[in-house]
Amino acid sequence: MTAWTKHGLVFDTQRQGVGGWMRHSALTPTPWRRDDGSIRVYASFRDNEGVGRIGYVDLRGDAPGEVLGVGQAPVLDIGRGGCFDDNGMILGDIVDGPGGLHLFYVGFQRVARAKFLAFSGLALSTDGGDTFRRAAETPVLDRAPGRSSIAAIHSAAYEDGTWRLWYAAGDGWERIGGQPFPRYHIRYMEKADLYGPPLRDQVCLLPQGDEYRIGRPRVYREAGGYTMYFTRGDTKGGYFPGCATSDDGIHWQRRDELFGLRLSAQGWDSRTICYPALLRHGARTLMFYNGNDMGVDGFGLAEAVHAHG
Repeated sequence: MTAWTKHGLVFDTQRQGVGGWMRHSALTPTPWRRDDGSIRVYASFRDNEGVGRIGYVDLRGDAPGEVLGVGQAPVLDIGRGGCFDDNGMILGDIVDGPGGLHLFYVGFQRVARAKFLAFSGLALSTDGGDTFRRAAETPVLDRAPGRSSIAAIHSAAYEDGTWRLWYAAGDGWERIGGQPFPRYHIRYMEKADLYGPPLRDQVCLLPQGDEYRIGRPRVYREAGGYTMYFTRGDTKGGYFPGCATSDDGIHWQRRDELFGLRLSAQGWDSRTICYPALLRHGARTLMFYNGNDMGVDGFGLAEAVHAHG
């Protein structure tokens, strides 16, 4: 089990944000190491209506708890009315690939007879991540049998001419206290062309016990194989990360006990921890994550204790 030292709420959106489109929240914070050594954390910031847009916060590389700057405008705004991302988005992943920096995101759309639809979009940057343009107004991963309402890419890797994608697939709703909550599980897909047909698509992890959803898979390749961090929700209202390991990135074993980060006694991450994303920065291993109410306060930082040794 990894031991972590918490550095607290690094970015308090209400206090440090630019207002307007960045009124509160910093959902699914995803770090990216910039050429100058600083760390850019992309996230979904919400306006007063709860609609999210992708923006960023720059942190010092040698002191990642210190904010250097905040993007004044979204790097990706909501989609055109009627498109799959016309009611906001969260960040999926950001990776280098052919043609530039690839930003995978999950676009939300409101519909009459379900709480929402959520499918995956793609935007590209050729200026080092300062601006992005949509690859298309249509999803890169759309609805299909078994994923009628959710297809959310949260990890992507370009290896040997093939895209490897880990995503959440949702096909129904769980009613808890009279309210609908999405059911989903984690899948793996390979594609030669992101807008082409899948070469492979299979289940990685299913909910177990009283869980009804397991998603936001963040996959990291290590010397001995792969580690995945994810977030799981149960029917009692629990929402907390878990962990899994794999030799090949396809077949996984649940190892939730490896996660290691605990709830705080009070404050912004005292009830929930969710959406962890790691960055190996020199000898340090950093974890950016959200807390209570799916990140309404902003995002925090923890550091693996062994990184000091």
